[in-house]
Amino acid sequence: MIRIKVSDQLGKHKMNRKQLAQAANIRPNTVSALYDETIQRLDKDMLNNLCKVFNCEISDILEYVPDKEE
Repeated sequence: MIRIKVSDQLGKHKMNRKQLAQAANIRPNTVSALYDETIQRLDKDMLNNLCKVFNCEISDILEYVPDKEE
């Protein structure tokens, strides 16, 4: 599973979703989907904008977590 850590970055940078949407030029609904980790597809330009806004590496936004085996 891929974990999207946008909520962590928002807290770290003391930003809200609306501020992120404006700064990264991303639709507010898309920012909410990132925050809630319900988004299905990620665009390279969107990831690039997030890294610019947060001044971070892609690994600070995305994390691979192995699926639990049943």
